[in-house]
Amino acid sequence: MQLLEDRIAKEARNLGDGILKVDGFINHQVDPELMEACGKEFARLFAGVGARRILTAEISGIAPALMTARYLNLPVVYARKKKPVTMSDTVYLTVAPSHTKGVMTELIVSPDFLPREEPVLIIDDFLASGATIMGLVRLIQAAGAPLVGVGALIEKEFEGGREALAYLNVPVHALASIKSMENGEILFSDRQE
Repeated sequence: MQLLEDRIAKEARNLGDGILKVDGFINHQVDPELMEACGKEFARLFAGVGARRILTAEISGIAPALMTARYLNLPVVYARKKKPVTMSDTVYLTVAPSHTKGVMTELIVSPDFLPREEPVLIIDDFLASGATIMGLVRLIQAAGAPLVGVGALIEKEFEGGREALAYLNVPVHALASIKSMENGEILFSDRQE
């Protein structure tokens, strides 16, 4: 998606070690017009998969998931990192590594919002190693729900996440794919979604 690639090229910073700083328009401050355009594109890409809800991870996945849900007319469920007192004691819980924080992060979802056999679409901010998305997949599997697709705003192809998800046999789409971040540069892939 050219609009997203242009924003990355103009505003993102390559911090080294595979870390891409996009906090001016995705992770800390969110550009609603950009997220709306991304949500519309995800809705086009996943229109025929039969999703009944969208799952994402707190917090950076919420904006693209919400905008996608708006165009697909679906609810959004986000995996929380801490269990609130309002959540029942019975939960689906897994852990996944946080690349930017360097720690393991809990992902928690109430069974009330991830019903058995309701098809789920994952939308998140990044597809890198695939570890966070695999955590979301484990939550979906624990619920007994089918996964019907995975979407990420930005894919870092050099981290192998797409390959790690290949066994799932679902469509995987990224709106911007980066093939290299070596020597401080950000080089986009020629992959077309």
